[in-house]
Amino acid sequence: ALSIGVQKMVRSDMACSGVMFSIDTESGFDKVSFITGAYGLGENVVQGAVNPDEYLVFKPTLEEGYKPIISKKVGEKHIKMIYDASGGKLTKNIPVPKELQEKFVLTDEEVLTLAKWTIIIEDHYTAKKGHYQPMDMEWAKDGKTGELFIVQARPETVQSRKDRSKVESYEMSEKGEILCSGVSVGAKIGHGQVRVIHNIHEANNFKKGDILVTDMTDPDWEPIMKLASAIITNRGGRTCHAAIISREMGVPAVVGCGNATESLKDNQKVTVSCAGGEVGYVFKDYLKYKVSEFSVDNIPETKTKIMMNIGNPHLAFQQSFLPNDGVGLAREEFIINSGVQIHPNALLNYTQLKAIASGKSVKDFKAPVEQPIEYIKAEIAKIDNLTKGYNDKVQYYVDKLAEGMAMITAAFYPKKVIIRLSDFKTNEYANLIGGKLFEPSEDNPMIGWRGSSRYYAEGFKEAFKLEVRAIKKVREEFGLKNLTIMIPFCRTTDEAKKVIATIKEGGLERGKDGLKIYLMCEIPSNVILADQFLDLCDGYSLGTNDLTQLTLGLDRDSELVAHVYDERNQAVKDLVAAVINKCNERGKYVGICGQAPSDYPEFAEFVVECGIQTMSLNPDTIVKTKLAIAELEHKL
Repeated sequence: ALSIGVQKMVRSDMACSGVMFSIDTESGFDKVSFITGAYGLGENVVQGAVNPDEYLVFKPTLEEGYKPIISKKVGEKHIKMIYDASGGKLTKNIPVPKELQEKFVLTDEEVLTLAKWTIIIEDHYTAKKGHYQPMDMEWAKDGKTGELFIVQARPETVQSRKDRSKVESYEMSEKGEILCSGVSVGAKIGHGQVRVIHNIHEANNFKKGDILVTDMTDPDWEPIMKLASAIITNRGGRTCHAAIISREMGVPAVVGCGNATESLKDNQKVTVSCAGGEVGYVFKDYLKYKVSEFSVDNIPETKTKIMMNIGNPHLAFQQSFLPNDGVGLAREEFIINSGVQIHPNALLNYTQLKAIASGKSVKDFKAPVEQPIEYIKAEIAKIDNLTKGYNDKVQYYVDKLAEGMAMITAAFYPKKVIIRLSDFKTNEYANLIGGKLFEPSEDNPMIGWRGSSRYYAEGFKEAFKLEVRAIKKVREEFGLKNLTIMIPFCRTTDEAKKVIATIKEGGLERGKDGLKIYLMCEIPSNVILADQFLDLCDGYSLGTNDLTQLTLGLDRDSELVAHVYDERNQAVKDLVAAVINKCNERGKYVGICGQAPSDYPEFAEFVVECGIQTMSLNPDTIVKTKLAIAELEHKL
């Protein structure tokens, strides 16, 4: 039973080494291998002395022969540990040159080799123990021979012990003084100290756990939104930016308060409750609340498939443990804003912009929107910083977008994942790095140049094809064929034909290799001409947010008419019922991914009675809605 291993010393001091797991260490998701690496001996990685490179590899399609490195991040790796040849200490740390810090320590083939070894080692110990056993391993590369070695393997003991069969429910235990109220987003409760921020540039002192209080948010605010224990805004409704992002991050939010920045003061201790229904409250002081857990093991199956709305790829692994039938809406905008950050046209025109920033004149190029040279210089500096290691700046956009999509698609594999193509408005695209050079100013971007109208337009067609390349990479290189696509805000059938033709030009074809193309049904014309639209696609997903806006003729982001906005309006319901009936009649897919079923149980019941095939909900409402739907289906 005891043995002595004799092995030569791996000269990783001349190469690299690291730690890897056969499971995701943050969520416990078991279908990926997580690999880290840095230059030199592995001690720096183990102790956290360096920020290593990180790689995620999807195991199921790796075993099928694909190359699914679904995430890659370059670490700073500013030092490396080597042997001390001077005769002093055994080892010493030396600086790593800047150009090497910005490079990955492993090739893609080496990453895939290590990932295959995690599967072999995990399978070995799983068979030996008679139950699933994820593993924690260390690897090293010999600088003399270029060989990879496993130098340690032991059981993973944190995530593998967690109980994944429980979900949480929040409830206030005491009452308090109401400081302000607004529209409730999510169903959680949080407390912390208020930080009133009027401008994103004032956010330097914002700390994790603070309560963000501001007028309204846009994509620039997302880094601090991730830190907040709750979010409160003066403006906005249930489908505004703050509401959408807070749901995806699992952070309670109260939006459209009107006077939150005036009624709440810096450092004030408050409790934010979204656990009471449609209205969210901000209470004075820290009040007691309780969190209940219940088992998901006994959640009944439903005829209506219950899917999820997902935005943040980094929450997808965790959210995959909820009872679900896949993803009915994954938003590209979140991936672009947080994972890419750069306007695609700025990357397509990088060489010209770089020359202009250097003071050179460029023939045959003029940015659609003139900006000062100082702006161009600043944006080029940001692009250079984000795209370190990429000589091909366009490939950066494709890779990062593909990685974000792949994280979501892998999390729910092999269930269907519907990715909605980019639906930024012009003002949101302008907020991306370099965006002000390529985006016109619109008085009402909400109903302007967005969605389908961009994809075939001369000023955006090549940028859109980068999205198609990213989807192609996810399906064909990573092997994630459960990814399908959805076209948003398609006003006419002629527009639908142009978009589908552009997608084909980019290398993807409806029906080929099982690819389905759906349309968002969110404009009255989509309902009125349903037969003609359905001739061109594989089905509809109802977007009740925009459908309500355009049926009732209001701006859904305006608090002035927020009291009129209601998906339960009979005009909206008649359109919804008509299109569900038409899709079922024609044997086409029909789902709903709008906000209404998550907010109103009676609306969820309504679409089930109409015959909806799938319902895509926010993660925080999926369990209670699934229970309600099961009860309703039993009665029906």
